Amino acid sequence: MAYESSSYGGGYDDSYEERPELRYGRDAEQQEPDYDTNFVPDAVQSFVVYLYRYIREKNVYEILQMYELNFQKLSERMFKQSPWPAAEAIAPYVDNDHVFCLLYRELWFRHVYARLTPTITQRMDSWDNYCSLFQIILHGNVNMQLPNQWLWDMIDEFIYQFQSFCQYRAKLKTKTEQELALLREYADVWNVYGVLNYLQALIEKSNIIQILEDDKDGGTNFTAQNGYDFQGGGSNVLKVLGYFSIVGLLRVHCLLGDYYCGLKCLLPIDIHQPGVYSNVVGCQITTVYYYVFANLMLRRYVEAIKACNQILLIIHKTKQDHQASSQFQQILKKNEQLYALLAICLSLCPQGKLVDETVNSQLREKQGEKMLRMQRNDEAVFDELFSFACPKFITPSPPNYDELVNYNQDAYRLQLKLFLSEVRQQQLLSSIRSYLKLYSAIPISKLASFMDVDEPTLRLYEDGSSYL
Repeated sequence: MAYESSSYGGGYDDSYEERPELRYGRDAEQQEPDYDTNFVPDAVQSFVVYLYRYIREKNVYEILQMYELNFQKLSERMFKQSPWPAAEAIAPYVDNDHVFCLLYRELWFRHVYARLTPTITQRMDSWDNYCSLFQIILHGNVNMQLPNQWLWDMIDEFIYQFQSFCQYRAKLKTKTEQELALLREYADVWNVYGVLNYLQALIEKSNIIQILEDDKDGGTNFTAQNGYDFQGGGSNVLKVLGYFSIVGLLRVHCLLGDYYCGLKCLLPIDIHQPGVYSNVVGCQITTVYYYVFANLMLRRYVEAIKACNQILLIIHKTKQDHQASSQFQQILKKNEQLYALLAICLSLCPQGKLVDETVNSQLREKQGEKMLRMQRNDEAVFDELFSFACPKFITPSPPNYDELVNYNQDAYRLQLKLFLSEVRQQQLLSSIRSYLKLYSAIPISKLASFMDVDEPTLRLYEDGSSYL
């Protein structure tokens, strides 16, 4: 497709094309909205006009104010239980600009997911919108400066909606015939390969890995300028989306249970050093959370403890600064999950010296009793904390639509099984550790008798002594 010049200085068509609302058979749901999607209140007209103007002017500060504050206030005041006006309705107020309408729709769908229950066609239309937006960013000349917060939220929401769709698709008991027919017909929607391909394409097209390498040698100012192009007046969109897509790959691979691949994808970003990721609080917490969880599942307990201690200290010192943020509740939830993960790691691999006293004090208050029970090999507590702290795992492949059963818990049960298997192996190591504290030297035969196992079995655990 050929793109003409637009108001963003890019190479794409600036006339808004009406989205094909019936592409996924919206009429199959046989439900009409009880609101007028074409009515645009004066406050919304003003919002889109000013947001459009600030984007054209590359006024990042004002865009951030509109995005973080005004959008949330209008949503709370006017759209608590209904969607915002349709993109087609606001298009005339923004010169029918195609890209702006795609950005607006991204916010529109995010609002639906946050405050309402998305229909199957809304889930599918949102995928279609992300595809259109990413295609333009990848293949057009998008000359915009958007706040890093918005760009992170775009990647974060993209993965969240993928995760949500996989969970939704796996719950077959309550599906109607129309929903099942749509799922069968549009199997490519929110396909795992499509999601991974877009994230990888953003990384490669942005050349962000090379940029970060050059940054370490002082060749670029990407980190120093927080990803923005303050001097050249260019665009930060592709580069920063590519940067956040690195974190996105870590998250997706963890949701799939491929922890090694997830950590490998994160290698270009040093989480122990300040970076663009650490200037967006949601990104920093998400990055470290999945980093900690992946290391826990790979039995790299010391690394998980260090990273967990680091981020919990940061949250403790800064969470009051984010009370007015729309993400404050999510920050508090991740804080509790990270304490649960830290409790598990310390129970499996006691390394108290790695934990700051402030964090240790909070840990004893929140998880002290459960840690004592885990030290006594109470498997139920490991199960409870893992279930609370783990991400919502997904099965990426479509289910068998002919069997009307729910598959949404299958991936979680598999990861829980693997985790508890590791816990059982660690329980014997914990006992060995306690005996070794009593003896400076002890024959294998005597230690085996204390442990009520035979020598060959004990030697198998001796091979795993690096965890002691």
